Amino acid sequence: MDWKSCIHGFKAYLQFEKSLADNSVAAYLSDLQKLRSFFDLPQGGKSPDELSSADLSRFVKAIAEFMPSPSSQARMLSGIRTFFKYLLLENIVDDDPTELLEGPRLKRKLPSVLSVQEIEEMMAAIDHSTLKGQRLRVMIELLYGCGLRVSELTGLRRSDLHLDVDYIRVIGKGNKERLVPIGASAAAQLQRYLDTVRVHQEAQRGFEDFIFLNRFGKKISRISVFTAIKDLAKEAGIRKVISPHTFRHSYATHMVNGGANLRAVQQMLGHESITTTEIYTHLSRGYLRDTLMMYHPRYRKNKD
Repeated sequence: MDWKSCIHGFKAYLQFEKSLADNSVAAYLSDLQKLRSFFDLPQGGKSPDELSSADLSRFVKAIAEFMPSPSSQARMLSGIRTFFKYLLLENIVDDDPTELLEGPRLKRKLPSVLSVQEIEEMMAAIDHSTLKGQRLRVMIELLYGCGLRVSELTGLRRSDLHLDVDYIRVIGKGNKERLVPIGASAAAQLQRYLDTVRVHQEAQRGFEDFIFLNRFGKKISRISVFTAIKDLAKEAGIRKVISPHTFRHSYATHMVNGGANLRAVQQMLGHESITTTEIYTHLSRGYLRDTLMMYHPRYRKNKD
């Protein structure tokens, strides 16, 4: 089957079966075009169903020359593997040539995390006398109190709130829904914001249900949230590299450090795989030592 037909079908698969966001679909297709350019030659080219593991290995070596970042290479290979899984599902290929394909080894980076004191310092640096300050306070309460992604925060609607039972409905990656508990502090700040600020904001048509609006009455952008938080960190004297995701990392880390069940944290974060959540087990040395002393039989014996 020719490249054009395969890519067209793959796009529909990503949109309707995988329910990926537009940005994710665009990234997959962009990487796939590189694969197509490598093999879809005017003379002697190969169609997707003709590619072998050896062909793909040649491609991997070639992309390493112009794409030196291991993470970029790994992302592209992930997209190609997904493409061939689709071809396999559609019976366009009989075997998956990516099964034996080796990608670059990635170093797992520990996420940047704020301490509880640093979060309190940032909260204290907010100018609550302004509408922007009040909005920022609520956004941070939700990012840290519920572990939201920035896209989940900006997409939050009033119809997603179930404050009477202390839950909010979150639309995560791939339009997947999950219910996330909301604590008393975040719920109180959110309700106060709705009653005293949001109620007076005029929304443009189609944006009436969104909680956080910009000055034009439209849904606030992710960039606006990034900028506001970076400026706040500077104001609070925090020298770490801060982004909205830092609060999500801090939420998960503080939960795990406090003894929360990893499966529960996985569900609240909306991670598909527990492996993704396990990165938050980078606990302090003191906590690890205390755990060892408490639970290991030899240490308990010596202690007794």
